[in-house]
Amino acid sequence: MSENNFDLIVVGGGPGGYVCAIRAAQLGMNVACVEKRGSLGGTCLNVGCIPSKALLQSSHHYEAAAHEFASHGISTGKLSINVKEMIARKDKIVSELTQGIEYLFKKNKVTYIKGAGEITSADKVTVAPEKGKKQVLTAENIVIATGSEVTPLPGVEIDEKQIVSSTGALDITAVPKKMIVIGGGVIGLELGSVWRRLGAEVTVVEFLDSILPGMDGEVCKQMLRTLKKQGMNFKLGHKVTSAKKAKTGVTLTVEPKAGGDAETIKADTVLVSIGRRPYTQSLGLEKAGVEVDERGFVKVDHDLQTNVPGIFAIGDVIGGIMLAHKAEEEGVAVAEAIAGQSAHVNYDAIPGVVYTWPEVGVIGKSEESLKKDGIAYKKGKFPFTANSRAKSTSETEGFVKVLADAKTDRLLGVHIVGPIAGDLVMEAAVCMEFGGSAEDLARTCHAHPGYGEALKEAAMGVDGWSIHI
Repeated sequence: MSENNFDLIVVGGGPGGYVCAIRAAQLGMNVACVEKRGSLGGTCLNVGCIPSKALLQSSHHYEAAAHEFASHGISTGKLSINVKEMIARKDKIVSELTQGIEYLFKKNKVTYIKGAGEITSADKVTVAPEKGKKQVLTAENIVIATGSEVTPLPGVEIDEKQIVSSTGALDITAVPKKMIVIGGGVIGLELGSVWRRLGAEVTVVEFLDSILPGMDGEVCKQMLRTLKKQGMNFKLGHKVTSAKKAKTGVTLTVEPKAGGDAETIKADTVLVSIGRRPYTQSLGLEKAGVEVDERGFVKVDHDLQTNVPGIFAIGDVIGGIMLAHKAEEEGVAVAEAIAGQSAHVNYDAIPGVVYTWPEVGVIGKSEESLKKDGIAYKKGKFPFTANSRAKSTSETEGFVKVLADAKTDRLLGVHIVGPIAGDLVMEAAVCMEFGGSAEDLARTCHAHPGYGEALKEAAMGVDGWSIHI
């Protein structure tokens, strides 16, 4: 086999792409991964999930020292924040993790090729490096794993200085006095929380009438109350129609979506976070004959194969739940399918997490979706105010809600607002993956005192026998 001929070429080195490449190599394939960013890990590792969590942790420490330590009898004196040092820590974490993926590629004998990949036929990818000549790679199979990019907002031009995307919001060098976040989804609330904790006055402008679109209604209401209590401002049911930049900041024109008078609001920094769209720029999909839908997402069948035999697609570029771990599962599944194994992704048991504080952890169906689908269900709910561990750590904000089938008791959904919700929800994920019931959770012995007892009690509540409320 020549140095430019492979069993599989993965275009894109994000969570879906690099995991797919490694799994395929484990299964005995000769694999190349093409990535133009210059570092592996995609949006998630370089300018998304990982750096934002690093900043969330730093800002959480700062807020705890400023507002919570005193109640524990800890005096800190006058606090200050060195934003440049905080950003440097974040960059170091990202660098170490991207280098870690390169090590994994070497360990698994995956060929890493830096450059922009274009699919020129069903078995060819042309790679254009930043410098040097193009090279043509051939393979029996190609996987498109190019992810997504920030959705632009008409009338609001992102310059990554005054008007930033999620990328620019990770590299702000000084705490803005006023920040406006356009979009009340996960990214906007997480990054808005970072800068609010550090002292910025943050206002979220959301087109819909609630934050966290698509999540369970009770979760949305609880988080709105909580974030308001923390000092975040909200303008729901409003749209931004224009942005004017000046040396003194940015002036936005905002209008009620239902109609009414426009108003102007000013900020030092504006974060645009209205969602993400598939990244297919210069990928050659039309030339290769790969079909996309009306929104630009690559169309695939149940095996994650496009209409062109031998060309597959995974992750954000095919839509659905646009999360890194969903892309990873698809990466493993498609590698195993190409290797001739049986593979699938259980889309009904993919957790979602919002890393604000308290955190949000959700999996499965919401009450709204169950009602819409006409599915009879039972519900158990338990507040963290009644959980001993939460009481001892002063983290009593939120609740656990368990939804189960009214006839079979099969677990249909779990929704958590509270401490370490993102970890707690994984207990429900395992239960759902095995087709478990609410009673399975309720009758599993949980350590005391632990946050997990709130999940147990909520599951007990499905049949009306919660003990501690």
